[in-house]
This record gives sequence, C-alpha cells and structure tokens, in this order.
Amino acid sequence: MQRVTLWVILVLSLTVHEWAHAISAWWLGDDTAERQGRVSLNPLVHIDPIGTLLPLLGIPFGWAKPVPINPFRFRKVGMRAGVLLTAAAGPVSNLALLFLLAGAAWGAVHIVPPDVLAAQPILEVIFLGMLINMMLACFNLLPIYPLDGSRIVDSLLPSTLRPAWNEFCRLSPLLLIGVILLPRFLHVDLFGAPRAWVAWLFSAAVR
Repeated sequence: MQRVTLWVILVLSLTVHEWAHAISAWWLGDDTAERQGRVSLNPLVHIDPIGTLLPLLGIPFGWAKPVPINPFRFRKVGMRAGVLLTAAAGPVSNLALLFLLAGAAWGAVHIVPPDVLAAQPILEVIFLGMLINMMLACFNLLPIYPLDGSRIVDSLLPSTLRPAWNEFCRLSPLLLIGVILLPRFLHVDLFGAPRAWVAWLFSAAVR
C-alpha cells in the first residue's frame, strides 16, 4: 500500500514538474510543448510508459516524458535566458510544492479540528510528499545531462569553457548511473542534508 502511495505522490509531483517546464516555455514565447498538449496538469499527458511505472515495481527511480522546447522561439528573453528559465522552472515547482505541503501540515494540526481529520495518516502522506519533492528538486539540479541542472549550466557557460563541458557531457550516462546506483552499494546518502532539512521543516510545521 505504501508503494502505491509513494507512486501516486511521485506521479503528481512529476506532473507539476513537467507542467512547469511547459508553461514557462509557453510564457516565454515557445509554443512547442503547448501544441503537444503538455501545458496541462493531467498526469496522463506526462506519463512515460516505462519511467513512470518503474517505482511500482520497487525500483527507486522514475521519470516522466521530457517537455520539448525550441530555444530559437524564446524571442521574448533570448535563447540562453529561455533555456535557463524553463530548465529552472521544474525544480522550482517542486520546491514550491514542498512549502505548500508544509503549509498543509501546519493547517492539518492547527486549524482542522482533531475529531474531523484522521491526522496521523494524512500527515504521513504530506511528509512523504515533502520528501519526494525535495529529492526531485535536488536530483534534477545535478549538472548531469539530461537533468535540468545541465541545461542551467549550459545556458550560463562562456564559450571558452564549452569544449570542456561537451567532453564532460559525454560522460553523462555513466555519471547518471553512478549517482543512482553507487550510493546504494556504498551505503552513502548523497541527499542526507536535504532529507534532514525536510524533517526539520515538517517538525516545525506540526509543532
């Protein structure tokens, strides 16, 4: 049951993440995603047939369909700024969800009467949602292609560093596999500090 709960939270969080990419591109003048129906909070338009279903099989990793963009259509802000803003929109949306859920946790404890709400199960779901959204934000900000962090770095790099960056990007598949698998084998928590911060924020909200 918890696996299904985690999966539902992940799918909803990924949906908001991809919607944020799509709508930010649309605001900035690129309607590529909008023409493909991706400016939507309907999870069905963002689900990847493989990546979104992996967590249901017990694999602690998943992804949604990437939102297509056309950098040449960012006429309002320019190509580099458009790529930067659309890439950052996904992780920012997850951080926004994190704080909204913290507010929901506070409201569940301090506003809703205890006899109306089965607080404990709902608070557990809220905490899982906060944790998943923090992990999505942190993971996607890693500067490894094709994660959002790589697009942010790519949009900020001066031309003199681009050859070295291109060489680094060629290693991205291996780096991505390493980031996903090595911590499990080495028993290292790469995101221990963000997890601890989420736990602190949640405890502060329900205190």
